[in-house]
Amino acid sequence: MRNLLLTICFDGANYHGWQIQQNAVSVQQVFQRALERILGGQPDIKACSRTDSFVHAREFCISFHTEHSIPCERLAGAMNHFLPKDIAVLSCREVPDEFHARYSCLGKEYEYCIWNKRVRNPFLSGRALHYWAPLDLDRLNRAAACLVGSHDFTSFCAVDARERDNMTRTVTEARWERQGGAVSFFVSADGFLYHMVRIMVGTMLRVAEGKLEPEAMERILTACDRRAAGPTAPPQGLYLNRVFYPVNP
Repeated sequence: MRNLLLTICFDGANYHGWQIQQNAVSVQQVFQRALERILGGQPDIKACSRTDSFVHAREFCISFHTEHSIPCERLAGAMNHFLPKDIAVLSCREVPDEFHARYSCLGKEYEYCIWNKRVRNPFLSGRALHYWAPLDLDRLNRAAACLVGSHDFTSFCAVDARERDNMTRTVTEARWERQGGAVSFFVSADGFLYHMVRIMVGTMLRVAEGKLEPEAMERILTACDRRAAGPTAPPQGLYLNRVFYPVNP
């Protein structure tokens, strides 16, 4: 029995997230269909994360056990043959038996992309938020700095039917950068709550609009109440950028 780790990337514009949905097409559904054509069965695959509908991934990791002897390089090539053009396998390798794509993960980095010009960019439709109002990166980075550290992020978690667990996460980096009209928010943490990054972005855009001061982020964190934070930014600008594992998992 082999344990394989596949790293993929995907454009999420045509998918309702990673996880299989009852009445919608998901990345997992398409991935498993291609894998079954190669292996002749459906292994129990473990994913590094869930992603929301229409969210993209530049790096997304999947592990599964199989008795099939196909070499890693051939498996990656065969997957890319059967997968649609908006999903690609970047690499495949064998990992120790105890490795788990989700539970072995040390952290992740997300990027939220904004096109900050008055005129929209047609080439970024579905891939970046068009936000034409001025963005003061000094104010935004002051707000982002308040998020770094270990905090209860209840205020930055969408309210849904999921059972609540430990809402504390450790953010190791949060920063805004600009390259011309492209503005990005980067955030790394040991884990993320439901809609956490999108609520962070929506709240900090309120800071950019002058409706909140940057230091208000501290008050919002302390409130532990979703109603204290700003709106949830649209999913199309969000990318799972990197997934962190031990050096030699």
